[in-house]
Amino acid sequence: MSSSTALVRKPAWLSGGLDLRALLLEGRAFFALIAITVFFSLLSPNYFTAGNLLMMSQHVALYAILAIGMLYVVLNGGIDLSVGSTVGLSGVIAGFLLQGVDLPGVGRAYPSVWVIVVCTLAVGSLVGLINGLLIAKYKVAPFVATLGMLYAARGVALLITNGSTYPDLQGSAQFGNTGFSRVGFDGILGVPTGVFVMVVLAAVASLVLNKTVFGRRLYAAGGNERAAELSGIPVKQVKVRVYVFSGLCASLVGLILTSELTSANPTSGNSYELTAIAAVVIGGASLMGGRGNIRGTLLGAFVIGFLADGLIIVGVSEYWQMVFKGAVIVLAVVLNAIQYRARKPRAKGGRTFQAR
Repeated sequence: MSSSTALVRKPAWLSGGLDLRALLLEGRAFFALIAITVFFSLLSPNYFTAGNLLMMSQHVALYAILAIGMLYVVLNGGIDLSVGSTVGLSGVIAGFLLQGVDLPGVGRAYPSVWVIVVCTLAVGSLVGLINGLLIAKYKVAPFVATLGMLYAARGVALLITNGSTYPDLQGSAQFGNTGFSRVGFDGILGVPTGVFVMVVLAAVASLVLNKTVFGRRLYAAGGNERAAELSGIPVKQVKVRVYVFSGLCASLVGLILTSELTSANPTSGNSYELTAIAAVVIGGASLMGGRGNIRGTLLGAFVIGFLADGLIIVGVSEYWQMVFKGAVIVLAVVLNAIQYRARKPRAKGGRTFQAR
């Protein structure tokens, strides 16, 4: 092999012999999901039933939508700690608008549900835009910028509601703002709306990553930002866009969650950012950027969701649930380190190569 040829590591199932270690590492999220399903099915006859699977999928959809946005950020080599607070703020904005808004010289206006949806998504995108500009333009570390936004967004939500909850968000036929339940509570053919949103979003996000110029730029910028910048890729523009997308996904979750609960609580989404990061890591993405895919992230979200619901069904204490979730996350990070250490670039002929 010449020194100008990259060394490409084939997946275990495409190599000449079966590498069991590589197979287990690369398919760990899938095998973990199977193990979790079998384990809790043996412990509880109610776990693997159509009704319970549908309910768990509804929970997973929220994690998955949030994790898809987080994946884009992680692929860029960043992190977004503000998504949980953005979920809460988005729900509060939706509840605030649904109850009517006093307009000077006009009186009290009641926006339609679709106006509420658009305004809420715009708020989430604005939070992401602020994060992106702070990080890309002003060189603030992603951890610091998004941590600050975590507190700011949560504080705004608490200020709007004065710390209380907007209850009974049904709308009124008299004011023409009914139908909010269709955003997340109602379903199509018995399947919750959130599940459909998850499927569509995952398909579009995967298509963008694998088939568009933006997707190639995102992987390149996350793998080596300096090299990508020297090759003409608008690195700052890519960075801003991924944070806007993450904020958009968070506001989607806020809308769906508020619709499901028919109430808006400013503390909603608390610790959701950790769940999203966990799903991305369990799905095999590298926190260093440049590696990961939608398929793995979805599997990671299902692992987190099915594990959480299984622990509840068998009656495990909430405190032990936190211990188990933490252990799963740490194990996932360790396995990621082992997997990517095995893929470390090797030098040949005085040059170093690595396949994405």
